[in-house]
Amino acid sequence: MSDQVISIIALVLIFAIATFSSVHLGALALVAAFIIGSTVADESTDDLFAGFPGDLFVVLVGVTLLFAIAKNNGTVDWLVHAAVKAVRGRIALIPWVMFLVTAVLTAVGAVTPAAVGIIAPIGLGFAATYGINPVLMGLLIANGASAGGFSPIGVFGSITNNVVERNDLPGSPAMLFTASFLFNVGLCVIVFFVFGGRQLLGQRAPTHTGGGGRTVAAPAERDDGPPGGQLVEAGGTSGPALAIAKNTATSTADTPPVRLDGPRALTLLGLLSLVGGALFFDLDVGLMALSITVVLSLVSPKSAKGAVERCAWSTVLLVCGIVTYVSQMERIGTIDYLGKEVAAIQAPLVGALLICLIGAVVSAFASTTGMLGALIPLAVPFLLDGQVGAVGLITALAISASVVDASPFSTSGALVTANTPEEQRDFVFRRLMTWGLGIAVVAPLVTWGLFVVPGSL
Repeated sequence: MSDQVISIIALVLIFAIATFSSVHLGALALVAAFIIGSTVADESTDDLFAGFPGDLFVVLVGVTLLFAIAKNNGTVDWLVHAAVKAVRGRIALIPWVMFLVTAVLTAVGAVTPAAVGIIAPIGLGFAATYGINPVLMGLLIANGASAGGFSPIGVFGSITNNVVERNDLPGSPAMLFTASFLFNVGLCVIVFFVFGGRQLLGQRAPTHTGGGGRTVAAPAERDDGPPGGQLVEAGGTSGPALAIAKNTATSTADTPPVRLDGPRALTLLGLLSLVGGALFFDLDVGLMALSITVVLSLVSPKSAKGAVERCAWSTVLLVCGIVTYVSQMERIGTIDYLGKEVAAIQAPLVGALLICLIGAVVSAFASTTGMLGALIPLAVPFLLDGQVGAVGLITALAISASVVDASPFSTSGALVTANTPEEQRDFVFRRLMTWGLGIAVVAPLVTWGLFVVPGSL
């Protein structure tokens, strides 16, 4: 058995073991690189660490640390309250507010689990209070995280653009972000009408009853509504869900409005500076983010308290471990080997579709960040022959691997399910599972048709 085949088998085992056990995927990848390097590839530890992505490490630490400070000093809470206030109680717009806020969080550097973990309890609390289908709310939150994640300073975007740059492929960060955002918006429009959004049109929350808006929230469609979701009062549910809704409404009413004080204004200015520096001056995202965190820490030490502990170290280990292993695969010729095998299909478009399908199906059960770090390099030799446009395929692959995050077997879907009222949890789990598995097939076909096929004609 060749070294290349052994490394491929090991990669499959890494994802399989991490999926069905509690072993960390990044740690597994580093251990696998060490074992294969010592026993098969005859590599030293210096060779192994040469493949460690130091630049990507700085990006991930910088942007997630900056987001931790933004959460710490209340900037994130200010954004959420300001967004909800802006819609003036229009119930149909609340899920879209949750979509946009989650997208903004991931766009400025929050890792997807962190953003969904923060917004899901808030959004699903609104859903219970105002009779919004929890599946509708959960999908808009999960897709919002995917929509923002591919910004030039987002974690998904940083990983993808970094891998593209390291492999000397043509890339377009603006195209990647725009395509991903618009695709998720279109997907959410479908979700809105499929899962009862039409019934929310024209309704207002009881505290915003101006202009003749109705105050009574209707339940989702009978054949698609969650069990236990019959409304018994304006915006309420029966049983435990009613208690949860009342508790949510009470805590929201008792919470004083979050004001834009000095530290929060400075944090917003820092985030805008980070975006501007990355987009218009081509400054290093990671070093800029670290510079902003240092300034914020000096100006407002309280904001930085505990921020390092809240940094997404698990994601940092995951991405760096996978990229280190893939770098080893490149050194021993596995990437070239796989590229030649895909090219041997003699049908470049079919090969591109297979890559997108693999990315979507595996990502529905595993880590999207890990898949982005692994699959793009595997497609490099296939892209270098020029028969398929690199920008189009990378965009299709990135979208296919990320929109399945709403699957309950993936982190975003699991967080949505966990934050759903208990009597609705099985319903939400089943709907998210059906949606996730369906989109794992549909998304690759659609993105392939939109982004890959036109560039190959």
